[in-house]
Amino acid sequence: MRGETVVTLFAETEVHARVEQLAQAIVAALPQRFTLVGLLKGSFIFTADLARALSKGGARPRIEFMRVSSYGRGMTSSGIVSLMGDAPDGVKGEPVLLVDDIQDTGRTLAFTRDFLLERGAERVWTCTLLDKPSRREVAAGEVDFVGFTIPDVFVVGYGIDYAERYRELPFIGRVELGEQGG
Repeated sequence: MRGETVVTLFAETEVHARVEQLAQAIVAALPQRFTLVGLLKGSFIFTADLARALSKGGARPRIEFMRVSSYGRGMTSSGIVSLMGDAPDGVKGEPVLLVDDIQDTGRTLAFTRDFLLERGAERVWTCTLLDKPSRREVAAGEVDFVGFTIPDVFVVGYGIDYAERYRELPFIGRVELGEQGG
């Protein structure tokens, strides 16, 4: 039987401190009012914590979500980004902060940024909790706000999953696959 172990990369306290730092940088760079678009499912915890930290800093974001997918239930991207469900309303003429859990191949951010600009967003800034530059396949441009840069490891926790598991972990960890007796 295959089993996996989760090894902590960033402790809960490190993650929360970094989210606060990101919020301060965003408040300094963006207008007070903007639309925050979180990408589901992986960024839901990060988006919620970031929105609260932004509010404490004086920002007044309108919060929307988009659901896109390129992973399915595996550990590698399929290379095809799909919009699942409806797009957010009311981005036309608005400054937008696009929030994702991880910048990996670059496809998801490139797809969603272009989509929001096509819908008339005034400008789109990007923010990811994690950046994995060694996996970049698409020149999506640099992310405006990055929490942590990580090596090419598969991560879970703080909203990020492996086959819909581990989202609830309060820290970010890497998955190590191994054999288990059975």
